[in-house]
Amino acid sequence: MNALAGKQLKGLRERLGLSTREVQKMSRRIASEKGNEEFYLSHNWVTDIERGKFRPGMFKIYSLSAIYHRQFTEIASLFGLQIADLRRDSASIRLPKTHLIEGVGEPEAEAVSLPVSFKPDFRFEKTNLLARVVEKWDAVPVGLLQHLDLRSSVYGYIGLEDFTLYPLIRPGSLVQIDAGQRKISPVPWKTEFERPIYFTELRDGYVCSWCEIDRGRLMVIPHAHSHREVRVFDYPAQAEIVGRVTGVAMCIVGEGSITRRESPHEK
Repeated sequence: MNALAGKQLKGLRERLGLSTREVQKMSRRIASEKGNEEFYLSHNWVTDIERGKFRPGMFKIYSLSAIYHRQFTEIASLFGLQIADLRRDSASIRLPKTHLIEGVGEPEAEAVSLPVSFKPDFRFEKTNLLARVVEKWDAVPVGLLQHLDLRSSVYGYIGLEDFTLYPLIRPGSLVQIDAGQRKISPVPWKTEFERPIYFTELRDGYVCSWCEIDRGRLMVIPHAHSHREVRVFDYPAQAEIVGRVTGVAMCIVGEGSITRRESPHEK
């Protein structure tokens, strides 16, 4: 990796028309201004880095970024340091204590793709797959969502009229779907939070629910507090499992409270 990174750095330097001596002189100025010799790159250092003999430290990467007019993240990534992975890796570390998450706003934070425009026929009332209703995506730098890639992953939107798993999953929520888990198999669970949830495509739409299969028929099981009825479909003729829900993003407090609509059998 060092050899390839060094070759790329050499290419950047040569395209700018800089000699290794000139890089040395420019880094000397940076080191003097910072009062830190770690920013300094001698002619020999530059040559050795370009030959792949070693990786530069963070201070020297800073100097190279400034001299070559490149982002720090770009130069660091040449040597295997992916700054964009920081928030994702941080989120994967499960700390035992409840704590606040500091809002660190790096100026070079990677952007994620988020939907900014929906197709004309999209209805917020109906549950749907996000990929099928988004007309335009745009890059938005969103801190803790940095590990998500909504453009290429499978995500679902729970319609404002879909109270199937309410209050466990509220209408208007976004759910993350693992399309690799499409087989419903009996697994032991102790609470409703451990019970597998599936996103299912029906002939007339989608539903997010608990599911069971019995003699070739799929049962869509709602939350008891939703006051919805269990629905049964021929499987897989009338219902197809999109995947298992592995994550939920939802608001629990809004401008107005969610009013659960009565189902037909309650009227």
